[in-house]
Parts: sequence; structure tokens; C-alpha cells
Amino acid sequence: MAVILFLNRKGCDIQAARRCVAYKKVNRGMIRADIHSGMSRYQPTLDWIDSQHDRMVGLVSRWAGMNTGSANVAGLEAFTADLVADFEPVGGDCGLVALAPCVSIDSGGVERQRALAPAVRITKRGDAGLRVFLGIHMDTVYGADHPFQSVKQIDANTLNGPGVADAKGGLAVMLVALEALERSGLADGLGWEVLVNTDEEIGSPGSLGLLQQCAKRNHVGLVFEPTHPDGTLVGARGGSGNYTAVIRGKPAHVGRDFGQGRSAIDAMAVMITALSSLNESVAGAVVNVGRVEGGGPLNVVPDLAICRFNVRAVDAAAQGAIEESVERVVDGVRQRDGVTVELHGGWTSPPKPMDGPTGVLFDHVAACGRDLGLSIRWEPTGGVCDGNKLAAAGLATVDSLGPRGGRIHSGDEYLLLDSLTERAKLSALLLMKLATGELAWRGE
Repeated sequence: MAVILFLNRKGCDIQAARRCVAYKKVNRGMIRADIHSGMSRYQPTLDWIDSQHDRMVGLVSRWAGMNTGSANVAGLEAFTADLVADFEPVGGDCGLVALAPCVSIDSGGVERQRALAPAVRITKRGDAGLRVFLGIHMDTVYGADHPFQSVKQIDANTLNGPGVADAKGGLAVMLVALEALERSGLADGLGWEVLVNTDEEIGSPGSLGLLQQCAKRNHVGLVFEPTHPDGTLVGARGGSGNYTAVIRGKPAHVGRDFGQGRSAIDAMAVMITALSSLNESVAGAVVNVGRVEGGGPLNVVPDLAICRFNVRAVDAAAQGAIEESVERVVDGVRQRDGVTVELHGGWTSPPKPMDGPTGVLFDHVAACGRDLGLSIRWEPTGGVCDGNKLAAAGLATVDSLGPRGGRIHSGDEYLLLDSLTERAKLSALLLMKLATGELAWRGE
């Protein structure tokens, strides 16, 4: 039986504490401390996780050796078959969920649709009083024709390969944490839902609706994006959006009828200049023009130009300001004689603040870290992930519970191998303590 010691500014009453099996307010200065081995009920499961290190390294190596670029539907489907088999030990109801197609603008300024590979969804004890969402993506930024395809171990603790940190290491952490929960004998009070999507690296356009539904069905969100190399979690996240402006002018022969033409490229140049100026004029905003297209023969006034740009905002106020500013820039270009502008896209990930429920969840993670001898800190970032979407739908979410690693989205991407079991134990302990009620969750 748990024995709880209550201390106050005047001292402590150990005998009274021994009669307690739950929290009891003594006074406002109450401090809780266990005088028994409070981790004993969890330790066998945590020890089992330690024994899974080599298996986890093998899983990540095998998974990272399979190309799962966002556009590689065949590769993603092959990976899904392996993933479903690897997740069989956790049980639950498993199925594939079709995603809506991805819509994009081609080099001719025409809207196109592209099929996406289906997501994997697994659920267990969906009628439990407390339900946790666990999610991560299987797609990577490395396409089937990308030169970075192989996995190699750099040293005893470092694995290099496509997606080893972002996010196939996170997949392994999530899998083993769930296995640990299920074998602990403590899982009955906790329901969970897993979603592994295939389009996160392109903004989750097809799985957005699924993520929003998951947010409504669950009380707590855990996402297994990589943590920083030093173990620092990501706290608040900024927001991000992608836009494509299709600018059309009027063609003309440069030598004979130059004055009759209306250059789409000239109009795009004006737009780019105005967009870039927003970096100075809009607080908390970033605008980056990442790709431009257009033009043709040099003796023809160009009648088509395409400008693709990304916007970032630190918070909701900056998001609103940048939305208004972009519209104002576009409207200004539309005033040019003979020029039209079509603006496509928008915000894919709203800003994710550290609100009250999210702060409580982070505190719970930090408490579990202390039990494991880990100092869990967090800091804000401008990067985005599916955690932004879950938070925007009302789900308190910690979204960097994956392993330690770095240099993601590059050929130098690496994973620190000792963090696989470290982070699996952190998430498993959190799940077990939520299941037993040792960590209460009221969403407050």
C-alpha cells in the first residue's frame, strides 16, 4: 500500500500519513512525498523496456531502409504492411484509412490532385473513461529518387539514415511504450488510439480531418516527433502556411508589340518585393519565397509566373496580421493593368500555444522524467507538426516524445540509440501512471 508523507511548514505527522492512501489536504503549505518505493509497481515493465534496446535498433534500421517519401505511394503501402505486422503485439482493432487526395498547382498554373497512401489506425478500449491519442507519421522528405537511401551506424550510439529520427525512431518508441503498457497489467483504465499517417511532411492535407476527429475522441495527445539532441522537448510552436500565387499577364512579341504585352514576371517581382518587406513590418511573422516559375522564349513578354511561398507566425495575432498583409499584397498586384492573380493555399498548421491543459500535461511528463532520473525541459520553436493541428482542435498535446536526434531533413540525419529505450520508458511510465490514476487528468 502506498504510504504518503505530508509535510508542512511546521513539520510532519508520519503516523497520520501512514493512514492515508490518497491525497488529503493538510494545509496550503502541503508538499507530497512518498516514503515507500512508489516506482515498484512500474519497475518490472521499465526493466523489460531496457531489454528491448537491440530490437528497437533493428526496427528503426529496417524501417529506415524502406523508402517512404510522401509521394512514394507504393513504398508507403509496402511499409504499412510491415508496420501492421510489427504492431500486432499491442492488440486492438487495426485498419487502414483512406486519405483525401493532395491538391497542388502544377507548373502551368493548373490545379492537380495526387493520391496519398492510406493511414494506419489502431484503437483499444475506446469506451474507457480516459483516452489517449498517440500519433506519428511514416512518410519522410526523401523521395524514391533521393540519393540518401541507406542506413549506417556511425559509432556505438549514433545511427545515420533517412528518417531514423524523423520519425521512424519515434515509431519504435511509440510501439514499445504501448507494448509495455499492455504487458504491465495496469492498462484497463486507459483507452488509446494510434494514427500513423502518410502525409505529415507535406502538411498532412489528407489526414487533417482524421487528426481533428482523433482530437475530439481523446483527452490527451502524445506525438512522437524527435526531441532535441540534448533531450529538450518542444513546447509552444509557431504556425505555418503555404501559398501559391498564379500570376497571368498578356503575351506579346518583344520587338513588334512590346507595349501591348503585360509581363507576369514583372508583376511577380513586385509581389516578391512586397512579400519580403513583411518580414520587417509584421511583428512575429516570417515570409519566405521558396520557388518561382514562369516565362518562356526571351523574345516574348511572359504571360505566366508562379510564386510559391511559406509564411510563419509566432502566435495567433501574428497569423491574423500576416493573413491580412498577404491579401493586401495580392490585391495590390491585381490592380496592375492586364494582370490577374489567383492565390491558392493557406495555413496548414495554426500556432500551438502553451495553454493551461498543455502545461499540465508537460508537468506530468516532467514528473515521470524525474522518476527516471531525467531532467525534462521544453522550449518554443518555429517548427510545426501534427501537434499544431491537434492542439487547434482542442487536444492538450506533447508532440516531441520521440528519441533524441538531429540534422533532420538532410543526409546527415542521425539518431542517438540510447534514447530509444530512454524515451520509451518515459512514455510508458506516463501511460501507466495515467492508467492507474496516480497522475490525474481533468483537462484543467
